[in-house]
Amino acid sequence: MICARRVFRCFKCMERFADKLTGAAGPYFMGLAVILLSTGTFSFFCVIQPSLSIPIVTTPVCLLIALNLLTHYYYVCTVPPGFIDESPRTPGMGFLWAKKRNIQNRKPLTGVQWSDESALWMTKASTTKCKKCNKARPERAHHCRVCNQCILKYDHHCPVSTLNGINQCVGLYNERHFVMFMAYLVTATFCFCVLGYSQVFQALGVSYDHVWPYLVPEVIFILIYVLCIVLCLAVTIMLTWHLWGVMKGETSVEGQDHDIYRNVAKQRGDTFENSYDLGKWKNLQLFFNVGPTGYPLYTFIIPLRMNPYTDGRAWARREGYDSHRGLRKGEELTDEEAEEPES
Repeated sequence: MICARRVFRCFKCMERFADKLTGAAGPYFMGLAVILLSTGTFSFFCVIQPSLSIPIVTTPVCLLIALNLLTHYYYVCTVPPGFIDESPRTPGMGFLWAKKRNIQNRKPLTGVQWSDESALWMTKASTTKCKKCNKARPERAHHCRVCNQCILKYDHHCPVSTLNGINQCVGLYNERHFVMFMAYLVTATFCFCVLGYSQVFQALGVSYDHVWPYLVPEVIFILIYVLCIVLCLAVTIMLTWHLWGVMKGETSVEGQDHDIYRNVAKQRGDTFENSYDLGKWKNLQLFFNVGPTGYPLYTFIIPLRMNPYTDGRAWARREGYDSHRGLRKGEELTDEEAEEPES
């Protein structure tokens, strides 16, 4: 067992070193992402966009895609994910903020209530004490080892995501921007690959026109094109996985926890039921905060700021549910430090 303890300590040291390295390297990843996004956008509008037909239609569409891509990236990097010790945020009133359909529902939902209009069963979140920062936190909050803070509706810490650095946690207030950024990144890279193949042949010198009249060097354009192919495939898989989690009403961390809960409940002949799962369509509506009491659908194509449907201190559940079914008290997983193996 002495050997086991040494191996355990070795892995814990490696884990802590990786956390510190992740936090230190985050700004460099973000700088690299800005360079790649800027170069890709410039390459598209310099090389591909002038060759498109019906410019009066294609140019505004391309500009809208680029605007959404860059703006949502800016939001996901700069909007704090939500910390447990901060006050609930209220929507801004500037032109960059979307306006809800119902002005009376601008305040974040909190407490316990049943609303016939929104068909939501809102229950106040239970609280636990974090053993790392020693603070009370609502359910769905987790402690980030890199930020060393508890994050509301913590999904993951993202120093780098398929070569697109974010350098902070993805949580309650910026998770929508993260998913929207991935969606527009997939759209942008797909358009780059489909519309730019003839320019690639021209850059390689295998077309009839051997003259390269563009400001972007041939080598740079080819490298950007190859990167777009890789990103389109990789981010499509990542986006699909995230949207599937959204449709199930769970974050990345909760998805792993719920798999364990299902196995535990199954071993005793019980069935685990996620109380946050209101059905795929309703889960999507709540995540993107659109619908009768949310924001208009144009927020999918106009990159405006918007708050989530809740402040993280109350959650929509299945009607009549106050907690998950099939999960007994004391079986909830925490992100506390693992104990060393006993001798």
